[in-house]
Amino acid sequence: MSILYKACVTIQRLQVNTTANWKVSGQENVPPGGPLIVASNHLSQCDPSYLTIGVNRWIRFLAKRELFENPIAGPLLYWYGAYPLNRGGVDVTAYKFAMNLLKTDGTLALFPEGTRSPSGLRKAQIGIVKIALASGAPILPVAVTGTENFGNWARGAFFPTGDIRFKIGRPFSLPSIEGKISNEVAQSLADSIMDRISMLLPEAYQGVYPTPKGSES
Repeated sequence: MSILYKACVTIQRLQVNTTANWKVSGQENVPPGGPLIVASNHLSQCDPSYLTIGVNRWIRFLAKRELFENPIAGPLLYWYGAYPLNRGGVDVTAYKFAMNLLKTDGTLALFPEGTRSPSGLRKAQIGIVKIALASGAPILPVAVTGTENFGNWARGAFFPTGDIRFKIGRPFSLPSIEGKISNEVAQSLADSIMDRISMLLPEAYQGVYPTPKGSES
């Protein structure tokens, strides 16, 4: 864990504890070691940085390459341990980064929706399934609420306010599948991941993955 990463996490934790009503539940569900994929809904550009203080592990994540061109956000992303992702197609380099990280018992945060969706969950993409099956890493579902009210990343990064909630579910693994899987099967597995996240969210955030009332993860 780099000194810059520790500094960023410490400052972020101080800010959110000072200016916002911040609460995390389910931290006992976080495995203390071994490879781990953190799967979360995505409301704000600041969600990755909040995951670093909500989940007590050194988290790495993928961020679209264009964000690294911002003179302020770019350096912050590198300090947080982000890796640039080309979303225009299959990014072999980013995939290798993810696999190498998990092979060395690292923690990778992924947003299955592939983009921000502040109005509720949207259909998942299948990239997380391919990484989870290839690595064998368990998946930790996380639900976030409140960060959609920031308006822009600068406010969320430096002046977070309001009620921010992170709820961490129990880790689980995808079933082992031999050989190449079809897109239909991959989509079904991606949907099952989203169902786990949805069960942690209030109804207003569940979007295209509504869950029966009273469901628990």
